[in-house]
Amino acid sequence: MRIGDLTLHPPVALAPMSGINDRPFRLLCRELGASAVWTGLISANALRHRSQKTDDLLRFLAEEHPVCAQIFGAEPDVVAQAAVEAERHGADLVDINMGCSVPKVLKGRAGAALMADPERGEAIVRACVEATSVPVVVKLRTGWGDRGADAVEMASRCERAGAAAVSVHPRWVGQRFRGAADWDVIRCVREAVAIRVVGSGDVNSASDAVRMREVTGCDGVMIGQAALGYPWIFREAGAALAGEPTPPPPTVEERIELAARHVSLAVADRGPKWGVREMRKHVSWYLKGMPMARSLREKANHATAEAHLFAILGEAREAALSAAARPG
Repeated sequence: MRIGDLTLHPPVALAPMSGINDRPFRLLCRELGASAVWTGLISANALRHRSQKTDDLLRFLAEEHPVCAQIFGAEPDVVAQAAVEAERHGADLVDINMGCSVPKVLKGRAGAALMADPERGEAIVRACVEATSVPVVVKLRTGWGDRGADAVEMASRCERAGAAAVSVHPRWVGQRFRGAADWDVIRCVREAVAIRVVGSGDVNSASDAVRMREVTGCDGVMIGQAALGYPWIFREAGAALAGEPTPPPPTVEERIELAARHVSLAVADRGPKWGVREMRKHVSWYLKGMPMARSLREKANHATAEAHLFAILGEAREAALSAAARPG
């Protein structure tokens, strides 16, 4: 999948997830097969005021490129200025969010609110394209209704304004993340525009990624929730999309080892306090489906030190080995 001057192979990327897509997680997803990674949602207004916390969201590791900075805002000049900042920090692509349905974002006339104000949305895209030299892409939802007309119109406007690609999460605003994703909306967008179209939503396995491309004709696939605790899904989906045999799933040892490495990366990146807090949820996701998962996840949720998380992962390894050794 080619977006601007970038070739993304295989055509499978880490979807933007706020509060999750930090540097360590993006790095691991890249290592395990994601051809590009997205940041979480970054406020254009915060970038304008040079918030140290927001600036830190645009600090990238060399190994995680290509990386896309996703920004949101309601004013063309402010969002364009944020796009310039993202490029200055090294982002390979800039993504304008028109899909977020969080009330705070909608109240600020940003995110999915722009799909109800298509002229403003188009003006924002055009301003960013004119201000930057990296490809500008746009994240869309189905829209404010469930039939996909908003997505088709907005995708056409994005193309007219110079966007290199759009990604489509086919749930309408009121759904948030509930209910089934309507992949037919992705197909309608793909048929309406000539730029690249990336599908997102309900891709939970390698076979889902293949089926999405077959059903919708999309150029690439984004995976979000299914990668939590299981970033191996990228190498599996990449192989399947290439028509190659799907690699075997990771062993328990491999899962534990990656979780432990993730802990170390997070603590090195954010310090002991915030690194451990961030990793509580990730460790819980890595433990999914393992013996004693419920009790170990409860412990992980109350961990206060790196050593506590390592001990929990050690318990998980022993429990899995014991379960595997039992007859029958």
